[in-house]
Amino acid sequence: MIVSRFRGLARLRVDPFILALLTTVGIATLLPAEGSAAPVFGDASVLAVGLLFFLYGARLSAEAMLSAARHWRLHVVVLASTFVLFPVLGLCTAVLMPTVLTPPLYVGVLFLCTLPSTVQSSIAFTSIAGGNVPAAICSASLSNLLGTLLTPALVGLLLTTHGSGFSGQSLRDIALQLLSPFLAGQLLRRWIGGWIQRHRKILGLVDRGSILLVVYTAFSAGVTAGIWHQLSLISLAALLVVALALLGVVLTVTALASRWLGFSLADRIAIVFCGSKKSLASGLPMATVLFAGQNVGLIVLPLMLFHQIQLMVCAAMARRYATRTSLPDTRLTPEISA
Repeated sequence: MIVSRFRGLARLRVDPFILALLTTVGIATLLPAEGSAAPVFGDASVLAVGLLFFLYGARLSAEAMLSAARHWRLHVVVLASTFVLFPVLGLCTAVLMPTVLTPPLYVGVLFLCTLPSTVQSSIAFTSIAGGNVPAAICSASLSNLLGTLLTPALVGLLLTTHGSGFSGQSLRDIALQLLSPFLAGQLLRRWIGGWIQRHRKILGLVDRGSILLVVYTAFSAGVTAGIWHQLSLISLAALLVVALALLGVVLTVTALASRWLGFSLADRIAIVFCGSKKSLASGLPMATVLFAGQNVGLIVLPLMLFHQIQLMVCAAMARRYATRTSLPDTRLTPEISA
């Protein structure tokens, strides 16, 4: 019987990327990037994301991008999930206060629900899963651009805050870190596009590597700030359950709604991954302005926890989707199936 149990365990397939994520979190907990090392890893994350977008620009044709930009139905669904469904669910968590969620944690959950989607991880997981990458780039970038206005407006509407959340720096960051390398890749595609297509494993390594680097850098910041010691294990466990439930509901709604609306498999993948993410990179600097003078550490804790959960859950989902998209599927959009 014992032998049969070990054989059963041996047949279980553990996603290597999940192990890599857990290992990265463990390393960041034991050996966080702090002091002079923190800005080094921060700059490395920016460079990794820039390289990711340069390679996407070199691989994707201008025709594919124009077609994706005209895919307005997909973008509407993603934006509705990000800026309508999430805030409504966040308001529903008010019933958990103060017994399950303390007031600062509730504010943090509501703030989390107002944030735009991630860019790099949404696109990376869409790519790994075999989804509509051009549409994901357009949708995630549009979410971030609108988020510079919509997030402060939603926070002002739903919460009592001090300070202004809008800054032209966010627009400059998107232009410099994401749009510029992508356009550079597009300009050089004529000369290096064929080589990129023949070496797709390089793009896959950058996808995964950029996510791991962002996880390490973000988790190191949380460990260094000591926010994990500011609440009890029971409160942390309750917050974990709330974050899991929030992500589970959004993933389910986006998956079912996109199927009901008749989107192709490649489009559904882009909707699920773009519509379920929340940006840590946008959220942390916004929180320091919107919640100046308040306990920012606890307010951003739900975002940091949700960020780690969404990466791990979506990594497993991306691998499962990849097994489906590797099979012939006539519903895939032409730019992805080609």
